Amino acid sequence: MWPLSKSRNKISSRRQIEIKEVRDGILVLPKNEFRLVIETSAINFELKSEAEQDVIIDGFQSFLNSLPNKIQILVRVREVDLDQYLETLSEHTNGEKTKIYQQQIKNYCEFIKNLVSGNKILSRHFYLVISYHQQGGKADFELAKAQLHLTKDLVIKGLEKLGMKAKALDSLGYLDLFYRFYNPNQIKTQELKHQTLKALLEHDYV
Repeated sequence: MWPLSKSRNKISSRRQIEIKEVRDGILVLPKNEFRLVIETSAINFELKSEAEQDVIIDGFQSFLNSLPNKIQILVRVREVDLDQYLETLSEHTNGEKTKIYQQQIKNYCEFIKNLVSGNKILSRHFYLVISYHQQGGKADFELAKAQLHLTKDLVIKGLEKLGMKAKALDSLGYLDLFYRFYNPNQIKTQELKHQTLKALLEHDYV
C-alpha cells in the first residue's frame, strides 16, 4: 500500500509495531517505555595493527562500563540500488559538451555496470538503541526525554573517542528507518523523499 494512503483502521499499524508515537526524536512505546536511536559509523577493525586493535578493545570496554543503562546494537544490511546513480550520470553525459568528458562518463558507467553484474552491492548501517523505562504512574515525557538525552551525550562522546561519528535520529530519520525495515522491496521503486516524510508527520498518516 502506498504510504500516503490513509489507513481505515488507524491504530492497526501502530499496534503491529508497538509504537505510540515519534516525538522530538524519541520513540514512545506502550507501558511507559521510551527509545532513542543513534546512528553511528564503523571502524575497519581488521585493517588495524595488533596494537591498535588492543587500544580499540580496551576503549570499547571502558565505553560499555561507563554506560548508565543497557543499549541495543542494531545492524541493518541494505542492498545498494545503483540504477538511479547511473541514471544521474547519464543525464550529466547529455549535458556535457566536451566529447572527451562524455566518453569518460560513458566508460565509467560501463565499468560500474560490469562491476555489479550478477553481484549485489551491500551497505551496512549501524545503530545504538538507548532505552528508558518509567516505573509506575503516568508517563512523564519530559523526564524521559531528559534522561535519554543525558545518556545520548555520553554515548556520542564515547563513540567519538573511539574514532567513530555518531548522531541521534530525528523524527524523519525514524520514519525512514522503519519504512526501509518493513518495505525492503518497495524502497527500490517507492523511496521516501524528504517531502513525503514531512507529510507523514504533519498529517499523521500511518
